[in-house]
Amino acid sequence: MARIASVDLPKNKRLDIALTYIYGIGHTSSLNILDVTGVDWTKKTDDLTADEVTKIRQEIEQNYKVEGDLRRDINANIKRLMEIGCYRGERHKRHLPVRGQQTGTNCRTRKGPKRAMVARKRK
Repeated sequence: MARIASVDLPKNKRLDIALTYIYGIGHTSSLNILDVTGVDWTKKTDDLTADEVTKIRQEIEQNYKVEGDLRRDINANIKRLMEIGCYRGERHKRHLPVRGQQTGTNCRTRKGPKRAMVARKRK
């Protein structure tokens, strides 16, 4: 089993798909990595040699920001936006959509489940 960037690649998957299991690498990036290293993208992860795994690992380490480093940078950017008090930062603080979506009826993913209305007794 190939282990790259502290992620175990899934067994018996095509290599271009298997690399997308690493946070920060999409399909285009995986094809670029395999192109640079000279590894055939139609190969299965089970068929990789140790030499090919080290080539892929070195390419990712040198030219891509993935997994923990990428997550840390994203969180630092969000924290910076909140500290300077810009509009996007305020939206992050309030757990509302940041990119201009409507909030009157939608955005349940961002806001969470609806809170039940507390019934008041009438006198």
